[in-house]
Amino acid sequence: MLNARLLLFCCRPLLAAPSIAAAQKETPPQNPLYGRTNSFGFLFAYSNDSSHIIMGDAEQRKLLHIGADYSRKLILNRYLNWQYDAEILPVALESDPLTKSVDVQTSPTQATSILTGLEPMILCAPYGYQYSYVLNGVTYSGTDTITCSGRQWTIGEAFSPVGFRWNFRPTHPIQPFFEGHGGYMYTTHPIPIAQAGSFNFTFDFGVGIEWYRASSHSMRFEWRYHHISDHDTTNINPGIDNGLFQVTYVFGR
Repeated sequence: MLNARLLLFCCRPLLAAPSIAAAQKETPPQNPLYGRTNSFGFLFAYSNDSSHIIMGDAEQRKLLHIGADYSRKLILNRYLNWQYDAEILPVALESDPLTKSVDVQTSPTQATSILTGLEPMILCAPYGYQYSYVLNGVTYSGTDTITCSGRQWTIGEAFSPVGFRWNFRPTHPIQPFFEGHGGYMYTTHPIPIAQAGSFNFTFDFGVGIEWYRASSHSMRFEWRYHHISDHDTTNINPGIDNGLFQVTYVFGR
């Protein structure tokens, strides 16, 4: 009898081992974190219009950006993925509406003169003014109406070395995020008007969704408030405010 009890006591851990292993298998694993230490992306961004959103005054300006993105993980837990983020844009195009002038002269003779392709205006709302002056004893008078007509694209490049992105819900493959960047933009001639500068500062902030198709690659879809300004380094600095839509393909590990 004593030997049977001793045998049962010695074998009890071995009998319990299968049930412990089964319980461990039944325990659901924790959700994985969707995030990468380093990631790279290719981006395309476009804005079809500008207006006075916050700071800019120039109207009907378009933007088209093609470039690359780099992100580095700073903090990653179950609630937040905080990343350093920088962008380089070797293709940064800006488009300004050109000016059209319709001069209807009433004195000394009636005549109409139309000029197109003139320098861009800040605002595109049509306006007219009456004029009257004397030249060589002859009085000239009439009305000049100014409107926006036609468009010119300006080639540039941009770099935003300071930026951060905050992804929320890192345990889910679809994550909302908030971001902001600061940098510069250089163009081949002044924007958004001839009296402004070719070197401008930029900043943006926006929101979006990052969709992890796998742990190593994802897609980002976002909207940004984007501002361009020369910071009053020229006499006239109207600034440009755009609502920018951007798509980025991201990969890394």
